[in-house]
Amino acid sequence: MAAPITVLLADDQRVVREGLGTLLGLLEGIELVATAADGIEALDLAAQHNPDVVLMDLRMPRMDGTEAIRRLAARGTAAIALTTYADDATVLGALRAGARGYLTKDAGAEEIRAAVEAVARGEAALDPAIQHHVLAAVNAPPAPEAPGDLTPREVEVLRLIAEGLTNAEIAERLVVSNATVKSHVNHIFAKIGVRDRAQAVVYAFSNGLTGSSSTG
Repeated sequence: MAAPITVLLADDQRVVREGLGTLLGLLEGIELVATAADGIEALDLAAQHNPDVVLMDLRMPRMDGTEAIRRLAARGTAAIALTTYADDATVLGALRAGARGYLTKDAGAEEIRAAVEAVARGEAALDPAIQHHVLAAVNAPPAPEAPGDLTPREVEVLRLIAEGLTNAEIAERLVVSNATVKSHVNHIFAKIGVRDRAQAVVYAFSNGLTGSSSTG
C-alpha cells in the first residue's frame, strides 16, 4: 500500500483551519501532519515535518503566504496557494513565487484531492478559471519572436502546457512519444528559467505564447 501524501495546512482563520483539516482527514491517501496560523509558523512546521504538499493561505499576519511560498520553493517544498479571492494580482503573485497550484477556499473535496495528488506527482494544479485570470492580467501583445531561444516545436509544446495538457496528452496531440515530450519540456524549462509547469504557464501567458498551435 502506497504511503499517504503528507500535507501541511496554513491559514490564519481558525474556523478555516479546522474545517479544511477535518476535510483533509477524510480524504483517503492524504495525511494532515500539521496546521499553521501564519507564514512563519508554516515555514517552521514545514522544516519539522517535511510535508509533500503545503496548502498555503495567501493573506496572513507576520508573513503572508506568497512570501512563505517563495521560501518553501527555495527549499524544494511544493505549495498550493489557497485563498478566498482569485483576483489577477493574487494569482500571478502566488504562481511567480513558486506555487505549484491554486485553490479557492470554496473548493470541494475532490478538487482538493486532485490538486494535492497532482502537485505531489510533480505536476501543476491549475484549473481553466485560474488560467483565465492569468490571461486577463497580461496585456502585452504576442511577442514577434519566441523568447528564450525556443524552437518552433518547443513553443508549440509550451502552448499546450499553457492549455493544461499533460505530457501524455501533448504526445497524443503531436503524435510523438512521451519521452520526446519529456525531453522538450526539460529543454523548455531550462531555456526560460522556470522550475515547474505552473511557472511555465505564467511565462507562456506573459510572453503571448498562448495562441493556437498546429500539429505540425
